[in-house]
Amino acid sequence: MHKINQELHLNLEVKEKDELDWLNNPDDTWYAYCSFFKAPVRNVIPSETLRLHQVFALITSDKYKRITEDLRAITNVKEARKFKANCFDYVTFSGTFEKRNDNNLLEHSNLLTIDFDHLENLQELKALILNDEYFETEMLFTSPSGDGLKWIIRIDVSEVTHSEYFTAVANYIKHTYNIEVDKSGKDVSRACFLPYDPTAFLHNRHQAL
Repeated sequence: MHKINQELHLNLEVKEKDELDWLNNPDDTWYAYCSFFKAPVRNVIPSETLRLHQVFALITSDKYKRITEDLRAITNVKEARKFKANCFDYVTFSGTFEKRNDNNLLEHSNLLTIDFDHLENLQELKALILNDEYFETEMLFTSPSGDGLKWIIRIDVSEVTHSEYFTAVANYIKHTYNIEVDKSGKDVSRACFLPYDPTAFLHNRHQAL
C-alpha cells in the first residue's frame, strides 16, 4: 500500500502497520478436543485430553504398527475382536469425558465419527468422501482391521443433537453412496481404536501446534 501511495501520488494517510498487531486479535481458531484412553477397552477412565493433530501424530507414527500388523494376521473373527479390545488404545472423538459414558460427557467436540466396515472398494470410497460436497473431512484413516474407514467430520450440536446428526448423516451416506454405516456411531461416547495408518488424512488447520 505504501508503494502504491507513493508511485501514484495519492497522498493517502497510510498508518504504519505493526508487524505484531496480529497478537492483539482474538484467537477464534476452532480446536477439537477428545479423551484418550489406554488399552484395554474396559478401561473407561481417560489418561489425557488430545487435539486432533495429536491423535493424527499417533496414528501416523510407528507406535501402533506392530499391534496393527498382529491384528490383521489373525484370521479368527472372535480372536481378532478380543485382541483389539485388549491391546489397542482408543479415543472418544466426539468429546472429552470424566469417564467413558454418555452421561459423563464434559464437552462435545462438534465431531462425529462414521464407521465404514468391510469395504471392497476402500480406496475408491476414500477418494469420494474426501471430495464430498456437503461434509468437510477433519480426519480420515483406515480401521485397525484394514478393511474399513473411520471418517471424522465436523458437526454443530448447538441446535441439533448428536444422535439426530448421526441419523441424518447415515441417511445421507445410504442415499449418496449406497452404504450402511455402523449404527454405534450414534453414541457420543463411542470408542475409536487407534491403528497404524501412515496414509491418514488430517485437515490442515489442525496441524499447527
